[in-house]
Amino acid sequence: QVQLVESGGGLVQAGGSLRLSCAASGRTFSSYNMGWFRQAPGKEREFVAAFSRSGGNTYYADSVKGRFTISRDNAKNTVYLQMNSLKPEDTAVYYCAASGSSWIGRRVTEYDYWGQGTQVTVSS
Repeated sequence: QVQLVESGGGLVQAGGSLRLSCAASGRTFSSYNMGWFRQAPGKEREFVAAFSRSGGNTYYADSVKGRFTISRDNAKNTVYLQMNSLKPEDTAVYYCAASGSSWIGRRVTEYDYWGQGTQVTVSS
């Protein structure tokens, strides 16, 4: 069992930056692939970024590539999402998720544990 708690969301102007954090409970954090998803009002939850359990591989949605960076600190049981050059279309609730699969997925159904989400609002 893994419990995830996100923080760091807020209101920012277009072009600004935010860093989201996701603190995980449990001693097996390093055995999970970690991902970030987001859900805008009226839209389905979508993949943003993922980081392999080994720390050797990262994956990004095309819409955030070059602007967002995912990282993890296994010693602190924490995964981060650094978001730069934010755009109004990045406005959404951002969710942290953990997957015990042997592959890194981009679908909601491939993740086993979810946080409660943190709101990110980008004003134009």
